Order: sequence, then structure tokens, then C-alpha cells
Amino acid sequence: MKVSIGGPLKLAFRPWVEGLENIPAEGPAILASNHLSFSDSFFLPAVLDRKVTFIAKAEYFTTPGVKGRLTAAFFKGVGQLPVDRSGARGAGEAAIRSGIDVLERGELFGIYPEGTRSPDGRLYRGKPGGLARVALASGAPVIPVAMIDTEKIQPPGKVMPKLMRPGIRIGKPLDFGRYQGMEHDRFVLRALTDEVMYEIMQLSGQEYVDMYATAAKRQIAEAAKAEKEAEKAARAALAKADQDQADKEKSES
Repeated sequence: MKVSIGGPLKLAFRPWVEGLENIPAEGPAILASNHLSFSDSFFLPAVLDRKVTFIAKAEYFTTPGVKGRLTAAFFKGVGQLPVDRSGARGAGEAAIRSGIDVLERGELFGIYPEGTRSPDGRLYRGKPGGLARVALASGAPVIPVAMIDTEKIQPPGKVMPKLMRPGIRIGKPLDFGRYQGMEHDRFVLRALTDEVMYEIMQLSGQEYVDMYATAAKRQIAEAAKAEKEAEKAARAALAKADQDQADKEKSES
């Protein structure tokens, strides 16, 4: 990854980085980042000397066809962890266990607390289950990370990226030792997650939205569907009006 992709990626896009000194030279740590683009999982590992292991949705490993096999080979090659998101409870437990395993090996574990990419570039509410439980179970420090402008390089649905400089801001490690042993307290999980999201917001400068990104995507999809249906109804009404006018003129003639 770092040799075959990371080098050319840095050469072509020249990402700027602030706070690189906040990444420990060794030992476990959790990198909690905002999520603007598919390319986030490429740019962040590319600028670090250490390997970062992210959780990746299982579809990246099971998609059929040549493209699917190449994608699966890439994600396996860089050591990413497939997690089946179809069963919420089982997927969540698998993700937590996978993250703890990575940290127990003394490695860096990357996670997107929002759970999915932002649909509009704003920062959405963090999901408390994964990040907070992994942090409390492992005792590893949480390092907030802000990806800057990656959504402009490769917006959702776009295959070819646009050449421009993205940015990465890395905050100071957060220690949540005061919550040790309280990983089953939902108020603690919420407080820890909100504290991390606040730090990400400070680093990224994004507008914060107090709702989950998945809910926002659903609202956007429903609004787009309603708009499409309204346009269809308007076209039908216009066509009927034209037909009525034509029938009237024919009758008068």
C-alpha cells in the first residue's frame, strides 16, 4: 500500500498534514476520523509511517466480477477487516472484537464514528457503540483526525478523482481512563463519543448536525424520490392539459 499506492498518491495530490507528531511511534492507538470520501482510507494511511487497520464493509470482499475480485484482493492485501453490516447486533460485536484484537497487537486501529460517509460534507452525530466500547475495553488513547476536502476530490458515485490538495489534521490523544470499567453505561458511551466528535469538529471546521448520517441519507433519498414523483406528476398534468387543448381545438374545428 505505502510503496505501490501511497507514494504515487502523495506525489500526485500532495496532501498537507498537521499534527503528525501526535501519532505515537509505537503502541496501540485509535484514530477516530470524520468520513467525507471513499479516498479517506487511502490518504490517511499514506501519510503515516505506521500501518492503520480499518474496518471495511463486507461488500468490498464479496462483490462478484473482475472489479469485485480486484477490490477484495486490495483490501485483504492491506489487512482491512471485513464486517457484515446486515445484522446490526452481530456486526457491531464483530467490529468491536476486531478492533480490540488490533489494539492488543500494539497497532493502530482506524474508525469512522459517524458510521458512514457524510452525505453533504457536514459532520454528523457519532455512533456510541463501536468507538467508545473499543476505547474503554482496550484502554488505548483516542486520536481525533479531520480529513479536509477529500469529498471534493472524489464525491460519492464518482470514479475518477479530481487533482487537488486534501488536508489532514491530527489532534492530541484523548485519555478516557476515567471511564474505565464503565463500557456498559450508555451515558458514558454517549459522553465519550460526543467528546471525540467535538474535537473532530474543532479540527475540521465542519458544521455539526445532531443526527445520524444514516438518517440524513434516508431523508435525502426520500426527498429526491418525492421531487422525482412531483416532476412526473407535473409532466403528466401538462401533457393532459395539452391533450385537452388539442381535443378542444379539434372539436371547434
